[in-house]
Amino acid sequence: MYSFSKITSTADCDVLVNWAQKERADLAFRKIADERLTVNYSTTSVEIDAVLQGVLAEIAAVETVIGVLPEGPAKEAELKRKVRLDYKKFLLENRKDSYGSVALLEKELDLERTTKELAEIDTFIAGVIAHKASLAV
Repeated sequence: MYSFSKITSTADCDVLVNWAQKERADLAFRKIADERLTVNYSTTSVEIDAVLQGVLAEIAAVETVIGVLPEGPAKEAELKRKVRLDYKKFLLENRKDSYGSVALLEKELDLERTTKELAEIDTFIAGVIAHKASLAV
């Protein structure tokens, strides 16, 4: 898979191993960040869904009350309350777009990709070390 046979000195092998280990350290850091983001997105997504469901239920109840109230201050107060609830719904839906199920899946993909890159770097390092050993003989 890799053209290790093109490397003819142990010094070049050392350079490759050092480079790959630095890449591995960067990927390991990114994996930790991806894991934390995935957990945060998962938790936030569930919380937003729960609050949004409550707001939707409250909007439905307010609409029912508005429908039966006669014109007057009580109806005006409920209409204002509905506007505030609609705005809260709007804000939650925007947050859901940023932290919802789609965003969670994107973060899970990032984590999986980073995990596979780490495995490939490990394979590369092992191959360079094995090739270096064959040069030293």
